[in-house]
Order: sequence, then C-alpha cells, then structure tokens
Amino acid sequence: MFIDTHAHLDAAEFDADRSGVHLRARAAGVAKCVIPAVEAANFDTVRLLAHTQQDAYALGIHPLYTPHATDAHLVQLDAALRAHRDDPRLVAVGEIGLDGFVPELNNSQALVKQQLFYKAQLKLAQQHQLPVILHVRRSADQLLKGLRDTPVVGGIAHAFNGSVQQAQAFIALGFKLGFGGALTYDRALQLRRLATELPLSAIVLETDAPDIPPHWLYTTAEQRAAGQPQGRNEPAELPRIAQVLADLRGISLGELAAATSANARQALPRLQ
Repeated sequence: MFIDTHAHLDAAEFDADRSGVHLRARAAGVAKCVIPAVEAANFDTVRLLAHTQQDAYALGIHPLYTPHATDAHLVQLDAALRAHRDDPRLVAVGEIGLDGFVPELNNSQALVKQQLFYKAQLKLAQQHQLPVILHVRRSADQLLKGLRDTPVVGGIAHAFNGSVQQAQAFIALGFKLGFGGALTYDRALQLRRLATELPLSAIVLETDAPDIPPHWLYTTAEQRAAGQPQGRNEPAELPRIAQVLADLRGISLGELAAATSANARQALPRLQ
C-alpha cells in the first residue's frame, strides 16, 4: 500500500468527480493521502475532506498566497491548530515555505513577506509540536536557515529538486524528501540521480495532484494550443510513478511501497 504525502484534493479541478478520484486511489493501492491547506480560507475544507475520505490533512499558508495574507490569518492558523490539536488526522503545519521561482514573489517587499510568514509558521509548528510540509522551489538554502533558527520536529521537503548537499542537510534535520511525477521524465537527470542515490530511508512519495503530472499525462504547449488539455494528476497515478523509481533503484515495487510508507509515518507520526 502507498501513502500520497501531498495531494491538493480540495482543488477545483476535482470538483466534478472527487469521489471517483478517491475510489480510484484506493483501488490503485493508495491507502491514504495527505491534503495540505494553502490559505486560511481552506482550513475547514481540507479538514472536513480528510475526515470524509479517511485521509489526513495539514494546515498552513502557502508562499504563493502570502501577498494577500495578513497577521489575522496567522492568528486563525494558531487557533485552528489549537482547536484540532487532538485530531489524529491533523498531521503537520503546511504547506508552508518559500518560493524563489515566481517573479512577482521575488521583489524585495514580497520576499520579506514570504520570510515573515515562513518564520511565523515555523514558530507555530514548534509551539504545537507538529512537523512541517515545506514548499521548496529555488529556496532550499533559505529554508534550511529558517529551520536552523527555529528547529521543528521534522517533516517533508515537498517536490525536492535541490543539490545532494541540500538534501543531506534536510535529512540531517530530520526531514524526508518528497518525489513524484517529475522523476518520470527521461531528461530529469539530476532529479533521477538524487532519487536513486539518496538513502531509501529519506524518500517519500507524492503526486502534488492535480499538479506535476507524470510524463504520460503531460501535453506540450503546441498540443494545448491545438485543444488537447493538460492531463490532470491524481493519487491513483502514484503506483505507476513509484514503479519508475523502483526500476531506477533496482528494487521491487512492494519494497519501495513498504519503505516509503514507513518513511511517511516517521516524518508525520500521526499517520500511524
């Protein structure tokens, strides 16, 4: 059985067939999904969805949503973490972090606000003794500095695509690294090298559904211009993604499923 450690199942892309997505995931052997919030407005949505589908959830403010976030939303996050502290399905603070890719988030004012929300949410994770689920996009070194300044009880570096040295630094701080559809592309040489050479004990699986489609769902810009839509990623794709990684590592799919699920439970202990 697999655990999808990162799936935005509350996204609008799933509104038409959310129950079908859930049933396909279970039929494919995905026993549980972690549904991270991205803003205060969807805290209740992800919590209720996790309970409805027997999944897990995290609460946090994503760096892409920080331009419109306020101190009141941090207060709301603290209150939600406090109100649901005994909920076994609440497994982490997330999705939080820093984004160094999106241009409009990388002017000086936006960067300062990203940092403020990242540091504030690390402090909340520390206070509530919860792991964190980190958004890591061209921001690994800054995220690591924040973790050293405000230590937390570990977590997951989602969609990791940094250097070996950065990977080792996250692992040393008690983190697992999330790998998903991006490693299915033949040209993803650095990512494949990381996923193959890092200790198996450091790896968890994820889809980031509906995003980061594996290569078999990807359509080019030309195909999209011609009317062919981008394929929608969903948790049921996880075993096929996992098979690519198992082949790269030269192990069985069953061995990979058992190891990565155990790793997910170690990173997010409430998944136990």
